[in-house]
Amino acid sequence: MKWTVAAVYTGQGLADPLKKIFDELLPDCRLVNLIDDGLIHDVVRAGEITPLVSKRLLTYYRNAEELGADVILNTCSSVSEAVDRARPFVSVPIVKIDQEMALEAVSRYARIGVIATLPTTLQPTKALLLSQAEAIGQKVALADGLAAGAYDALVAGKPEEHDALIANAAAGLAGSVDAIVLAQGSMARMEAALREKTGKPVLSSPRSGVMAVKRALESLS
Repeated sequence: MKWTVAAVYTGQGLADPLKKIFDELLPDCRLVNLIDDGLIHDVVRAGEITPLVSKRLLTYYRNAEELGADVILNTCSSVSEAVDRARPFVSVPIVKIDQEMALEAVSRYARIGVIATLPTTLQPTKALLLSQAEAIGQKVALADGLAAGAYDALVAGKPEEHDALIANAAAGLAGSVDAIVLAQGSMARMEAALREKTGKPVLSSPRSGVMAVKRALESLS
């Protein structure tokens, strides 16, 4: 049986890297991308998930359901709360790209630094880590690593500045944490470099997110 997965994006930067992971881990899967790159801008501008953003996301999840998706992958950590609200209204399982990463982090480490380029991603990721820790009875301490200005640098076409700001944020956390979590999947390409720079375990979400999709598909068979 050939599975269909619909990946819902609030921006375009992660689509190609995720496609490569799907080709490796789920080569026979039909992957459909639903991209609304205005969503993340609306979240950033409002500083929160607005009712309209939640409504649009629910529409995309329902579109995914209609096109025959067996599993939906939500790829944006900033809208994690919207996934929880949408689940009762969609019959297809929705996998959060960062949920498996969060579970691994709290299962293995007590002091976790969270790096994000936007406050709207930092807070939902911290909330997810705390909820996963509570679910397994773990206590964790979280440290903020907001790479202020990095998102604007990326949007302005300055990837080197973006990467440098993230590296500085990681270096600032390294001395006080056991591991570092990258809140945005788009930062996964920096995982190895940050591990080398900080000497700490660094966790990112794309690969573990696709693995979670794979397990969700296998549970349906």
